[in-house]
Amino acid sequence: MASLHNNKQRSLQHGLTSRQVSMISIAGIIGAGLFIGSSNAIATAGPAILISYAMTGLLVLLVMRMLGEMAIANPNSGSFSTYASEAIGPWAGFTIGWLYWWFWVLIIPVEAIAGADILHAYFPGVPSWLFAFLIMVVLSGSNLVSVKNFGAFEYWFALVKVVAIIAFIGVCSLAVFGFWPLAEVSGISRLWDNGGFMPNGFGTVLGGVLITIFSFFGAEIVTIAADETANPKDKIRRATNLVVYRIAIFYLASIFLVVSLVAWNDPGLKAVGSFQRVLEVLNVPGAKLLVDLVVLVAVTSCMNSGLYTASRMLYSLGARGQALSMTKRISGAGVPTVAVILSTLAGFVGCFVNYVLPGKVFGFLLSTTGAIALLVYLVIAVSQLRMRARAEHEGRPLELKMWLFPWLTWLVIGTIVMVLGYMLFSDAYRYETLMTAGVTAFILLVSLTQKGGKVVAQTA
Repeated sequence: MASLHNNKQRSLQHGLTSRQVSMISIAGIIGAGLFIGSSNAIATAGPAILISYAMTGLLVLLVMRMLGEMAIANPNSGSFSTYASEAIGPWAGFTIGWLYWWFWVLIIPVEAIAGADILHAYFPGVPSWLFAFLIMVVLSGSNLVSVKNFGAFEYWFALVKVVAIIAFIGVCSLAVFGFWPLAEVSGISRLWDNGGFMPNGFGTVLGGVLITIFSFFGAEIVTIAADETANPKDKIRRATNLVVYRIAIFYLASIFLVVSLVAWNDPGLKAVGSFQRVLEVLNVPGAKLLVDLVVLVAVTSCMNSGLYTASRMLYSLGARGQALSMTKRISGAGVPTVAVILSTLAGFVGCFVNYVLPGKVFGFLLSTTGAIALLVYLVIAVSQLRMRARAEHEGRPLELKMWLFPWLTWLVIGTIVMVLGYMLFSDAYRYETLMTAGVTAFILLVSLTQKGGKVVAQTA
């Protein structure tokens, strides 16, 4: 593995600055799911959704600590896929790497379409599909030129999201303490006024975990991006140590203010999204325009990160002989050009299918991603369990360690298995779970056709 890593260090350039990686790590978990999707979570569990977010945040914190332990020991653009190959076996790295790539190439068109719909609402003369096409062309083109372009785009996207959330928290805090001049709203009585803090029972709190966990997916991107910056170990350590503050500020604080200022069963929450509804209640001028702009930035940022992440994972798979050999080709600017192009083409196919057969084939494909986030977290935990045990057996020191090993690692593994089991037996999540299981089984079967570390199709 060391020789492979050294080769990649010579190939992929350190084109991301410390400032860019820091901002990417801060805003990696801030997507449209927070600004809009949180309304569905609130409608499910009421104010007790705060418990759901806290439970999910704790799980992600522990997973990131485990991933940080492995990533600092071996910074790698393949991240958890590489560690799975090393700790569990090539079949595990192959399967989880391709699942991760599959997840992001389906999310790319989702975000492009969401952004296009926002623009189309303001510019109805331009068809939505054209906006989606233009967004994808611009971002894929910038990713092809150099990693510096990805870093620059993502830095400013992330900055807008962070400033928006801090401003939202500031305005809402003024309202809670009775200092907001545009509306007579104060206090936090809405946390228990409408049926209590847990109006729908504790079962819905667990259901809320299933909704919220996908909002946090993306925190692991920093361990992939850090391989293209100087001093990657320092960046990973910093990002891992700060994840608890990001979760507390961006998610728990903002959602606490939402359920404090708006009744959880307010029909406007699901109609316009949680952040917009709060701003409407507070009579903030241009609330819809403000939120639309932030959401547009959020979905564009998510697509930009998705394209970058998918291409790097595909490149890593190619470098390990688990994808077509051409995917490991690097341009003079240090960009895995073929991996970027193939990931972009997959996104274009998703967009095309959605517009030609709206709500049919693409919805079917998207359902296959339902449990991928949990599978990624599970593989990270199992990999860390085995690699940590191996390091201790060999007497190798680790710069960053998982807390209370192996007990917390086993707790995470048990929790994820329990959640996956719940999804399988739940009417609301069974279909998506089975679809993810089907895709996983297919990729696993393909991995078994490998021989000597090379994909059979590669030599065809």
